[in-house]
Amino acid sequence: MNAGDSRHPCFTAGAHATHARIHLPVAAACNIRCGYCDRRHDCVNESRPGVTSRVLNPAEAAQLVDRAVAALPHLSVVGIAGPGDPLANPGPTLETLALVRRAHPGLLLCLSTNGLALPDHVDALGALGVGHVTVTLNAVDPEVGARLYPHVTGEDGRALHGAEGAAHLLARQEEGLARLARAGIAVKVNTVVVPGVNDAHVEAVARRAAALGASLMNCIGLIPVAGTPLGGVEAPGPRLMDAVRAAAGRHLPQMRHCARCRADAAGLLGDGGTLGGLGLLPMQPERPRHGHGLPGQSGQSGMSGQSGQSGMWGCTGRRRCD
Repeated sequence: MNAGDSRHPCFTAGAHATHARIHLPVAAACNIRCGYCDRRHDCVNESRPGVTSRVLNPAEAAQLVDRAVAALPHLSVVGIAGPGDPLANPGPTLETLALVRRAHPGLLLCLSTNGLALPDHVDALGALGVGHVTVTLNAVDPEVGARLYPHVTGEDGRALHGAEGAAHLLARQEEGLARLARAGIAVKVNTVVVPGVNDAHVEAVARRAAALGASLMNCIGLIPVAGTPLGGVEAPGPRLMDAVRAAAGRHLPQMRHCARCRADAAGLLGDGGTLGGLGLLPMQPERPRHGHGLPGQSGQSGMSGQSGQSGMWGCTGRRRCD
């Protein structure tokens, strides 16, 4: 399995300086709780997954792509990577992809997911011409996964904790990844490296991902976020990351140019551009702030809700949106 179209700057190292991408933040809901994630921030100087200035609806996102095509002549990829999980509430994601595919058939479409709901939507993604999917796979041992995921949504909607939740997530990830590979969709695996938790386990992740059909792996060093269960863990240093990538590289090619992009990233990989910074976001009327900007994100570290979409009103510093 190859890494798909060479115009994708994440899947092809040589394209990252010549081909641009945009991320459309249409996916507010999430279905797991990761120990390193807090999506209740928006900082113009903060580049990490899960961060966005606004959540868009599909129509807004499609119109934004029209503007992006005119503003970024080197644009080759439209992706959806959050700020929650694109398949936790698949309606807005699939509608957005359909609108973009209809209006701009020459653009590549991609998606980044935790994999929990992936098996249910592989056929729909294939029908829309999604050619690249990234699956975050942090552990292939439920005991390790239990230290990374406080809880995971089960089939019946209840929260599964510990190894039970991690095992359910892993089974769904493995099924989804294998189905993607059989469908001819290029698969990249993202693995967040958490020192003392899964750093010695990453090679096992790479081995299993390769067996399932992944074509590329991206080992991402933990970004400690205050207030999260793993917020007190130090980020891995360069030596550890080099060692992890060397071990994982025995099984899968390693992506080494990752920019750890925001959910509203835009432009060339690594230039720090965002949809707002490039003037691509639609105008939004002033509205009063009520609680946090993302559905289901209360002041407690509970699981994200899975109801409608909502913007993050005017946050410009590293603080909670309230």
